[in-house]
Amino acid sequence: ARVDVIAAKANANKRMIYHYFGSKDNLFQAVIENAYHDIRAAEQKLHLDDLRPKDALERLVRFTWQYYLRNPEFITLVNSENLHRAKHVKRSELIKAETRKFVAMVSGILERGVRSGDFRAGIDPVQLNITIAAIGYYYLTNRFTGSIIFERDLMDKDALNERLEFNIETILRLVST
Repeated sequence: ARVDVIAAKANANKRMIYHYFGSKDNLFQAVIENAYHDIRAAEQKLHLDDLRPKDALERLVRFTWQYYLRNPEFITLVNSENLHRAKHVKRSELIKAETRKFVAMVSGILERGVRSGDFRAGIDPVQLNITIAAIGYYYLTNRFTGSIIFERDLMDKDALNERLEFNIETILRLVST
């Protein structure tokens, strides 16, 4: 979008945008960093380390699904950033640092699950996170075509609840011994 369109939608002054961000590119950098910071900060507030491993993983899957539903702009931003080949994410030490912290948290859940005998060993926390994200992300980004080709309303309340339960079961089966 053009900066004047962005300014109008944000009820902001175009000059102020340039004053604070310098360019539209820097503005998008700030937006994408804020979006990733928001989800990572919310994940930290789940206190997953305080839960049994299965409960922690279930809470993470549930949270991810609900976050995507409540924040559709996050999916839109990630799609846009992928179209730009991660140009802004590459430059962001903030996103990388917060993601490393998140991966360490997931790794800790997996390690505790292996020790308790609930989870099998050898699960890559990055691959697990990609899978958790993918099973929610794909469903939601393809809701329009999916609703037509599968002849059901994928955004119906019951369909969304059914999908959440399917996602939880899928992830728990994936990691279980």
